Amino acid sequence: MRVEERLGDGFVRLRVAEAERRQAKHDIRCVEDAAIELLRNARDAGATSIYLASSREGDCRTLTIVDNGSGIPPHLTSRIFDARVTSKLDTMLMDKWGVHGRGMALFSIRENAQEARVVLSRVGMGSVIQVRFDVGTIKERADQSTWPTLAAGGQGDTVVRGPRNIVRACVEFALESKDACNVYCGLPSEILATMRKHAVESYGTNVLEGREDDDAVPIVAMPACAKDARELAAVASQMGMEMSDRTAHRIIRYEIAPLRNVLAQVRPRDAAKGHRHQVPSQRTLPLSEEDRELLVRACTAAFNRVASRYYVVPVAEPSVRCVDGRLVVSIPYAEDE
Repeated sequence: MRVEERLGDGFVRLRVAEAERRQAKHDIRCVEDAAIELLRNARDAGATSIYLASSREGDCRTLTIVDNGSGIPPHLTSRIFDARVTSKLDTMLMDKWGVHGRGMALFSIRENAQEARVVLSRVGMGSVIQVRFDVGTIKERADQSTWPTLAAGGQGDTVVRGPRNIVRACVEFALESKDACNVYCGLPSEILATMRKHAVESYGTNVLEGREDDDAVPIVAMPACAKDARELAAVASQMGMEMSDRTAHRIIRYEIAPLRNVLAQVRPRDAAKGHRHQVPSQRTLPLSEEDRELLVRACTAAFNRVASRYYVVPVAEPSVRCVDGRLVVSIPYAEDE
């Protein structure tokens, strides 16, 4: 089924579908390549704000990209990952990564991913696309925590230095597309916190005001529609970013800080001293729920052992947060009556 014609001596003419599949496999060589293609896709859909949530569990890397672009018509959400499907018949673009508009980028991602899907899309109100990779098969840079720096290029331009990880891909793309869109990159919880903040700034505290139902809300504004932690966790699930009520509660209480766009977080290389400025981390320590529970139980047990000496009792569940490189466990208490 892969061969259109056998030419003899081991030579064959491949069918078009097989040739496309092999080309697609070659197009995406690492997770960072996929991140660039997802960002380009969002930009070319007219997005001015692009949010990339990145997380890893074991050998599975998940990229969830949310944008405020033109969206995908419902009857096409299952077709955009097919070969040669494009919305750019007359608007093919060329940038530093080559031609974009062949209808092969999302197909290439799907061919290399464990899963690739449109999680949510509304025409004129943005999309959520999610892909999962087995990093044992499709490699990624080992160092995913180091932020890049900016340096002056030889021709007066700006170049990006540092490990070629996912965040560097975002910075390079944001630098290339700075006149078109803002890019945000972080953990799913940070991305939800950022979208919630931006929606409140844009629409006020009542995003639903003047709208008939939730489906009339731009996708990037959905997190601001949640009135409590349970609703926010449900919205996160709808957007493909599962989280516990506890994590959602931390977002609502501003214990998870919203992100600045990636260009606002990167710093120039200090050419005179020959070293890089340290970038203050805007990221929270990515504790698992199991480790968070472990900290809470241990601190609560220690508190209970000494509380009676001071005639105090805990009055609420402890919270755990990361502040300026410090892990802070807070235990609200009151006098024991």
